[in-house]
Amino acid sequence: MGAISKPLLLAILCCIVCLYSSSGGAIVAAARELGGDAAMAARHERWMAQHGRVYKDAAEKARRLEVFKANVAFIESFNAGGKNRYWLGVNQFADLTSEEFKATMTNNKGFSTPNGARVSTGFKYENVSADALPASVDWRTKGAVTPIKDQGQCGCCWAFSAVAAMEGIVKLSTGKLISLSEQELVDCDVDGNDHGCEGGEMDGAFQFILSNGGLTAEANYPYTAEDGQCKTTAAASVAASIRGYEDVPANDEPSLMKAVAGQPVSVAVDASKFQFYGGGVMAGECGTSLDHGVTVIGYGAASDGTKYWLVKNSWGTTWGEAGYLRMEKDIDDKRGMCGLAMQPSYPTA
Repeated sequence: MGAISKPLLLAILCCIVCLYSSSGGAIVAAARELGGDAAMAARHERWMAQHGRVYKDAAEKARRLEVFKANVAFIESFNAGGKNRYWLGVNQFADLTSEEFKATMTNNKGFSTPNGARVSTGFKYENVSADALPASVDWRTKGAVTPIKDQGQCGCCWAFSAVAAMEGIVKLSTGKLISLSEQELVDCDVDGNDHGCEGGEMDGAFQFILSNGGLTAEANYPYTAEDGQCKTTAAASVAASIRGYEDVPANDEPSLMKAVAGQPVSVAVDASKFQFYGGGVMAGECGTSLDHGVTVIGYGAASDGTKYWLVKNSWGTTWGEAGYLRMEKDIDDKRGMCGLAMQPSYPTA
């Protein structure tokens, strides 16, 4: 082959320059996108290993990766502003859509009792002076709170909320902190408004415990994260009991504060903002369509002066602040942050 003439060589070089100038940016962008996708896939793999997530096939894994990618983008965008009082985290729910999260982790049946229509059961803290209340309360420091539990993919938050409140009052009245059985409520409390993993209400749980003469220990009736047949023999071994239960006046944070100063209190909330909560004091807009049961175990103020409720959740320690949540207190809406002041209640002993 003969040598390439100088004019031809110049023509080739001109074509190369033109090609790069017209498509070089796209080539670089495509390379970056491929690199970003590879990095996100690798991050997803690490996340899967961390949380023990296994998918049924490659198609499911690919779909979950896309959900994970979208959620990570949302979380990072939320945190980037630096203007929020709380932040989000890439937790165990990062491969779920908001609809899937709601279906598996909250109370599917919601809290059906119309606001203000609950039967009055008295309120023993009514005459407590607000001036006499401590500035902050944390029932963990008094040994009245068991370690964080994990309900798994079973919508029985109502049982965990009621049990946590009962564990607290049993400790305060007897001096003994006993981890009680949520599974007994899931399996055995089925004749009223409570339906195991399909949802229920804390007052219904308290009523069952009263009728049943108490509740057995978690060690005697372990949690399985699914509906099961009532184990009557295990349930017959009562570890603790209550004398009754009372409802805190609805839409009244000062009354809720009085109750929480006295003991842990069950509350229902709208959990639509909870999926990726990572820490800080949850504030801002929030709904009031109650769909999740939690337990208020204290209150206080953050370093910037923001007042908060201290809440125990039942989604394990990889969620929130090692399983706990702080929610802004004394907001303008009387229903409270995410509706937590709408239907509070507590057991008595």
